[in-house]
Amino acid sequence: MLRNNLLEELESRPLSCDGAMGTQLMARGLGSGECGMLWCVDRPGDLLAVHSDYRAAGCNLITTNSFGGTSCVLERHGLAERAAELNRAAASVARQAAGDEGWVLGDLGPFGDFLEPLGDMEPDELREIFQRQIEALVAGGADAILIETMSDPSESVVAIEAARSVDAQLPVLATFAFQKTAAGEFRTMMGSTVEDAMGRTIAAGAQVVGANCGSSLGLDDYVALASQLVAAAKGARVILQPNAGSPRIEGDKTFYDATPAQMADTAARLLACGVSIVGGCCGTTPAHLAAMSKVVAGR
Repeated sequence: MLRNNLLEELESRPLSCDGAMGTQLMARGLGSGECGMLWCVDRPGDLLAVHSDYRAAGCNLITTNSFGGTSCVLERHGLAERAAELNRAAASVARQAAGDEGWVLGDLGPFGDFLEPLGDMEPDELREIFQRQIEALVAGGADAILIETMSDPSESVVAIEAARSVDAQLPVLATFAFQKTAAGEFRTMMGSTVEDAMGRTIAAGAQVVGANCGSSLGLDDYVALASQLVAAAKGARVILQPNAGSPRIEGDKTFYDATPAQMADTAARLLACGVSIVGGCCGTTPAHLAAMSKVVAGR
């Protein structure tokens, strides 16, 4: 393989991560309420096309279609017993698109409930659930693990510990979804500050930390958040994947209006803040990422 270890590569240059997955699958026919992970085995060609479009757009990092890949989330679709199969397939399809010069991020999302004492899930049980998902992603070809859209640092820590138990050398990225409070602070849904979220995940062993998504954040908000993330990371690498602007609701539909040019300008501003990996989240398309990747590649 031609690629270096992801962390080693980040020592020499910033990298571009891909963008939204769900909306791309919906554009290709995924129905409301259907399990998108089934496409990893039932429609791998269509899933490969999504990944390949992002890779052709210049994205160095390709994220597996496994955000809802814990057995907890898959149970809602009656697929808990197929968790290992689906996660392994998700990584395998992403590996095909990434090729020898790209990196595959094995994607972990929230397990869908709360840890004790707010919920019934015990940390040890959740650690085993995440561990099984990570093992399957690595078996399928993942180069690193991305723990994303978290709101509870405790859940992120459990996921990081699970990754460390699978492979102590495995690069781990951990991101949170932030919202802006009335007082102008960035906090997660659980009330965690930027400093707390970054500090706890770094202490647990994440080498790259940051944010993806965000509730009603505009592009200027993501730039302000980037400065806080870099300061809180205290030298650790930072990843930021903004939405395509603040969402606009019309009826039962959500629209994101930022243009590729606006996202490219935002990418430049994020890099200037010290962000090492720039990607996209809700509302972003291969066109957005192509514009952003050009900026990243020029640094």
